[in-house]
Amino acid sequence: MIIPIPTESFVRRVLLRLEGILNKIFGNDLNPLYYLGALGFYFFWVVVVSGAYIYAFYKTGIELSYPSVEYLTHEQWYLGGVMRSLHRYASDALVVVMVLHLLREFILGRYRGARWFAWVTGVLLLWMIFAAGINGYWMVWDKLAQYSVVATMEWFDWLPIFSEPMSQSFISREVLNDRFFSLISFAHVTIPLFILFFLWIHIMRISKPVVNPRRRLALGMLLTLLILALVKPVLSQGSADMGIEPVNIDIDWFYLFIHPLLDVWSAGEVWALVIGLSVLLSVLPWLPTRHKQIPKRKQIPVAEVHLKDCSGCRLCVADCPYEAVVMRPRSDGMHFLEEAVVVPDRCVSCGICTGACPSSNAFRSEAGYVSGIEMPSLPISGLRTAMMNDMAKLEGDVRIMVFGCDNAANIQKLRSENVAVLSLPCIAMLPPSFIEYALHEHHVEGVLVTGCRQNDCYHRLGVLWTERRLTAQREPRLRIRAERDRIRQYWAASADLKELESELESFRSGLQRGLGG
Repeated sequence: MIIPIPTESFVRRVLLRLEGILNKIFGNDLNPLYYLGALGFYFFWVVVVSGAYIYAFYKTGIELSYPSVEYLTHEQWYLGGVMRSLHRYASDALVVVMVLHLLREFILGRYRGARWFAWVTGVLLLWMIFAAGINGYWMVWDKLAQYSVVATMEWFDWLPIFSEPMSQSFISREVLNDRFFSLISFAHVTIPLFILFFLWIHIMRISKPVVNPRRRLALGMLLTLLILALVKPVLSQGSADMGIEPVNIDIDWFYLFIHPLLDVWSAGEVWALVIGLSVLLSVLPWLPTRHKQIPKRKQIPVAEVHLKDCSGCRLCVADCPYEAVVMRPRSDGMHFLEEAVVVPDRCVSCGICTGACPSSNAFRSEAGYVSGIEMPSLPISGLRTAMMNDMAKLEGDVRIMVFGCDNAANIQKLRSENVAVLSLPCIAMLPPSFIEYALHEHHVEGVLVTGCRQNDCYHRLGVLWTERRLTAQREPRLRIRAERDRIRQYWAASADLKELESELESFRSGLQRGLGG
C-alpha cells in the first residue's frame, strides 16, 4: 500500500508560509506551532489542576452528581464555575494541539525511522485522552451525559464480548445505581495517571525534550482560556432523565464527534472506521510514500564509532537529540575509561555527533583521516575534500562558502562562480573547524551558515548547538582567531529561499565594502 502525500510545493509550503507569518507576528520564540508538544503538556496540567479543584466538591451518586456540579457552576461561580469552564476549554485545547502536532509532524516527515516510537506512542495517547474526555462528560450527569452514555454503550454492545447488552443498564432510573458513578469517577482519576505515564514514555527517547512552552506563551494561553471561561461559561444541559430521550443536545465536537456518526452509520461501520484509522496511523512510519522530498530524506546508514580516534570525551552523547549515543567501558585496551557506542534503532543519521567530535578537525593533515564518530556514507574526509574542490573553482574578489542543511532552504540554488556550497543532513554536523579552514589563508572571503528556522530544527537541536558552537558557548567551539565579521548566520526554511538569497547578497556587499571595493 502506498500513501500519497501532497507535494512539498503545496501542503508543506503552505505550512511553512503560515509559520513564517506567525513568526512575524509573535517572533520565533513565541510561535505556537513550534511548541505544540509543550502546549499539550501545559494544557494537560491545566486540566489536572482545575479537575482536582472540581473533584474536591464533586459528589458521587445518581442523586448527587448533577447537583454538586450545579453548585460549583452557579453558587460558587467566582471560582468553581471558572474552574469548570477552564477544565472544559483546556481539554478542548489539548485535543486541538495534539491533532495539530500529529498533522505537522506528518507533513514535515518527522515520524519515520527512529522517530516511529514517539509517533506510535502519540497515537496511543490520542485515544487515551479521548477516553478520559468522554468519561468526564458522564460525571456531570446531565442530558448530554445521558446521550453520550447510551450512545457509547450501544456502540460497545455491538462487540461480541458482553453476555448482556450494557445499554440495558441505562433504560431507567431503577436499573441504574450509584456503582456506575463510582466506576466513572474512579476511571476519570485513573486514566490521567496512565496518560501521564505514557507521556513520559512518549518522550523517553528524546534528549532534552521541551515540555514547557515559553512563559509568555503559557501566560497568553492561560489568559485566553480565562477570557473564554468568563465570556462563555460552561453550563449543564439539564438533569438526565432516563425516562425521556434527550433532544436538542449541544455536542462538544472535540470529544463527542463519534456519537452523531453513530446516528447515521451502523455500530460496525464506526468500529471499522476507528480501528482502521488507528491501525493506519500506527503503521504509517513504515508505509512507502510518494513525495518529492523523500529522496532527500531517505534514511542513510547510522553513525559509526572509530575507537582509534575516540577519546571518550562524551561530547557526542551530550549533543545527540535522540539519545542514540551512549557511553560504555573501554573495550580496546586504550588508556581512556569509556568509549562511545551508537544505538542503531535510535539513530536518525543527522550527523550532529560528527560535528561534536573533537577529531572532526579539517586541519588534520592525513589524506584519509576519520572522525571518532561519523556517518559512513558521508565521511568527514570526503566532506573536507568536497569543500576544498568547490572552493578551488571560485572566482572573483568576494568568494563565499555556504554551509547548509538538507532539510532547510536548498542552498544548491545559491551556487555560482563566486559561491561554493556544502549541504549536510543537519547543519550541526558541521565542525566549527571547517569554517576556520574555509577562511584560513583566504580560501574564501566569507562564510554563510544556514539551516532550519530557529526553534524548528528538523533534528530538534541542530540550530541551537550550531549557534552555541559559533559563539564559543559550547564545545567544540569556533576559535577566537576566526574573524567573526566574515561569518554570517541566517536560518531559513525551504520557503525562505528568496530571503536567504537577499541575505547572501547583503553579506557579499558588506564583505566587498570591507575589502575596499
